[in-house]
Amino acid sequence: MNQPLTLTAAQKAGPKLTAVALGIALVVLLAMPLLHLLPAEHALHVSAYTLTLVGKILCYAIVALALDLVWGYAGLLSLGHGLFFALGGYAMGMYLMRQSAGDGLPAFMSFLAWNELPWYWYGTSSFLWAMCLVVLVPGVLAFVFGFFAFRSRIKGVYFSIMTQALTFAGMLLFFRNETGFGGNNGFTDFKTILGFSISAPATRATLFFATVLLLVGSLYLGWRLARSKFGRVLTALRDAENRLMFCGYDPRGYKLFIWTLSAVLCGLAGALYVPQVGIINPSEMAPTQSIEAAVWVALGGRGTLIGPLLGAGIVNGMKSWFTVALPEYWLFALGALFIVVTLYLPKGVIGLIKRRGEE
Repeated sequence: MNQPLTLTAAQKAGPKLTAVALGIALVVLLAMPLLHLLPAEHALHVSAYTLTLVGKILCYAIVALALDLVWGYAGLLSLGHGLFFALGGYAMGMYLMRQSAGDGLPAFMSFLAWNELPWYWYGTSSFLWAMCLVVLVPGVLAFVFGFFAFRSRIKGVYFSIMTQALTFAGMLLFFRNETGFGGNNGFTDFKTILGFSISAPATRATLFFATVLLLVGSLYLGWRLARSKFGRVLTALRDAENRLMFCGYDPRGYKLFIWTLSAVLCGLAGALYVPQVGIINPSEMAPTQSIEAAVWVALGGRGTLIGPLLGAGIVNGMKSWFTVALPEYWLFALGALFIVVTLYLPKGVIGLIKRRGEE
């Protein structure tokens, strides 16, 4: 059974070096929202565009970490995590749209001549209920899907295809105007959150800070799971499921727990993504989005926790540059990146660093 790569890498490079690198990264991230509050003419001022871009990448990094828990440790390649991310975003978007509409209907409902809110919109004017939906909707969907999939012992490529079909079905459903989620335009034009202007520097800084806290909390949770007996069972499940069953373990409960937890983390990331970026639409559920998430994990190094965060940062940083400078070539660059990683970096960036350290 392979030991989690982050642990072996830390042993090789030294725990102090690892702690220093993570500490520096954390200090920089925590400093960014404070620097954003400085006057615009100040030399150290961080612009709203930069803060929003980095905040978006951090949300994607949480998704990559969540996917790494199920793919890197349990061996379940999901191509549908974009659905859980978008569901969390839509739950938060419903609250933000109600805040913008006041006592009336959201703007898109008035445009479509709706006379009243659908039943599933009831209570969404409450922030607490919206946060419950952020957790419950992706969590319950993942639990129900996982319960039947794992009970039927669906795994491998068949599991990946089913998750991709699930997110594609969700995208088609949310594209329809009659479902009450804004159709292909989704939700946008948010005004306030908890009574504060969503475009105010202090609000942006608070949302960014909350994203950093969620990322750190998710990383700590994943690290504790990897070091626990539960994490060792997951890696055994990934490497030799039949042998694990022969030893008396029932893998279904372990798979279902980590699968549901991963979906909840994606939902929370989506909830923080929406107020920072200012829009949520069905394109976040597109299968290509979930495939990109798999590329983040593969590039960084699956089963490493830190690697997927690096992969999300590298790929989305490249995407931000390509979509401005050479937008028509981005998908070609992404495909080439995936091929290079598959052929020459099977253990990702973290594996390359570890190999260089050993040399």
